[in-house]
Amino acid sequence: MNIPAFWKNINLAGLNPFRKEEGFVALDIGSSSIKMVEAAGEKTGYRLVNVGMLPLPPTAVQNNMVADTDVVVKTIQSLIETNGIKAKRVISAVPGRAVIIKKIQLPAQGQEELEANVEFEATNVIPESLENVNLDYQVLNYVEDGSKMEVLLVAVKKEIINSYTQVIQGAGLTPAIMDVDYFAMENMYEANYEIQPDTVVGLIHIGARYTSINVLKSGVSTFTGDLQVGGEAFTESLVQALQVSYDQAETVKVTGSLEGKKRDDLEELLKPSCESVAEEISRTLSLYAGMAAEEGIHNIYLSGGSAKVPGLCALLGERLGVPVQLAEPFRGFNVAKNIDKDYLAESALVLAVGAGLSIRRLGDK
Repeated sequence: MNIPAFWKNINLAGLNPFRKEEGFVALDIGSSSIKMVEAAGEKTGYRLVNVGMLPLPPTAVQNNMVADTDVVVKTIQSLIETNGIKAKRVISAVPGRAVIIKKIQLPAQGQEELEANVEFEATNVIPESLENVNLDYQVLNYVEDGSKMEVLLVAVKKEIINSYTQVIQGAGLTPAIMDVDYFAMENMYEANYEIQPDTVVGLIHIGARYTSINVLKSGVSTFTGDLQVGGEAFTESLVQALQVSYDQAETVKVTGSLEGKKRDDLEELLKPSCESVAEEISRTLSLYAGMAAEEGIHNIYLSGGSAKVPGLCALLGERLGVPVQLAEPFRGFNVAKNIDKDYLAESALVLAVGAGLSIRRLGDK
C-alpha cells in the first residue's frame, strides 16, 4: 500500500505536468496574514514574479486550523485578483507545530519494500491512527557504511490539512502541494545560501504568535521546535509601556515612529521582551545541544515579521555565542521589473516561508 503524500488525497484533477512552471503560486496562510509569492524556474535559478500580503483578523486561524473559512477565502481571492495572478495551482503549508515528526532507522532497502515498512513502522511511532492522518516520509541519509537508512516520518491530521485545502478550493484555486513551514524554511535557505558540509545552521522564524526553529546540518533538518511566543509579545509590551492602542504599538514596532515622531528609546523599551524571547530560543536550542553532544550551531538566520526588532539580533548572538543575522529570502532570485523593490526589501523577512514554498514543485522530495 502506498504512503500518501500530504497532497495525495487532494483533488488534483486537470493538472497538466507539461504546463509552464508559472502555473504555481505559493500561499503562506498564517495567524495574522496571508503571504503570496509567485516564482518561476530559470536556467540560472529562480525568478520572483509576484509578491503580496493581506492581513487576517485574529479569529481567522485558531489552533493551527482555519477557523473562519469565509474571511480566509475572501482574503485569498482579493490577494490573487489585486496582484493579477493567473496561476491556479497552489503550494501552501501547515504549521510545523501541528505536525508529528519522527526519525527512524531501517535496513537499506528498495523503494517498494521501504513504502510498506515505513507504514508498519509508523504505526509504532505515530500517536494517531493512520486512518486519521496524511503520512509522508523522506530518506535523509545512509549510515553504518550504507547498511542502514535514516528516514524522516511526517504525519498531519487530515482535518488540519483539509481546513487549508478547503479555503484554497473555495477561492477557486487547486491545492497542488501541502508542505510544512519548517521544510519551506529549509527550502528557502537552500535556494539562497551555499550549503557547507558538516556546518550546522539554525533557522528561526518569528511569526505573529509563534516562533519556529529548524536546525540544519549539511543542509538537512536535524531538529525542529516551536515556541508559543512571537511578534505579538513585542507589540503588547509597547502597548503597556507607551499606553497606546494595539495598532499604534504595532506601527511603532514596525516603523520606529509614533504619530510622526521618532522613538529613540525603542530598543530600550523592547529590551525586556527581547530578553524573554532570547531566553526561550536559548532554552529550546539547548535541547538540540543535548541531543547533538559535541555539535554546536555555527550560524543563525532570523526571519519573520519581528526579526528586525531593534536589539534582538545582537542580544541573541550574545546569549547564544553564535553569529546571528537577518535572512535574505530572495538573495538568490532574479526579481521581475514589476515588483516594487522597496516593498520587497521591507517585506522579505515576512515572506521567508512563502519564498521556500514558491519553488516547490510536484514530485520534489
